[in-house]
Amino acid sequence: MQYIAHPTAIIDNGAQIGKGTRIWHWVHVSAGARIGRDCSLGQNVYVGNDVVIGNNVRIQNNVSVYDAVTLEDDVFCGPSMVFTNVVNPRSAVARKHEYRPTRVRQGATLGANCTIVCGSTIGRHAFVGAGESLDLPLRGDGTAVCPSTGERYELRDGRCSLASDTA
Repeated sequence: MQYIAHPTAIIDNGAQIGKGTRIWHWVHVSAGARIGRDCSLGQNVYVGNDVVIGNNVRIQNNVSVYDAVTLEDDVFCGPSMVFTNVVNPRSAVARKHEYRPTRVRQGATLGANCTIVCGSTIGRHAFVGAGESLDLPLRGDGTAVCPSTGERYELRDGRCSLASDTA
């Protein structure tokens, strides 16, 4: 075995786990998961079937990485942060065919208790603050409004900043 797993961890047959990866207490890695080298999966982490995790990724305690999520190399997932995979989940309506892919690019940090809504792409070396919710992707040059504060942000030349009010 090239990785280290705590005796309480459940690793389903078929899961691919890279050399030097450490898997701690009460982790469940599903059969189709692909996990790179030198990763750390903290206590009570769940990794779904349709998940790709790069090299040197740190996933802290109580994080569920659901189907359709890709974490590139050097990503940090803070404690109890959340990924979603369906925009409008309902208990009585099966929506597995509606999963939206989420990609977290190399070196990004996802702070403790933040929520990443499915269909988002987090940029290289981006930092999502603790407790934040990200569900408004900016692409190209454009603007977005924070649903919590109403503040406008603009993306210009690959940089996101608070928009100036020039009416």
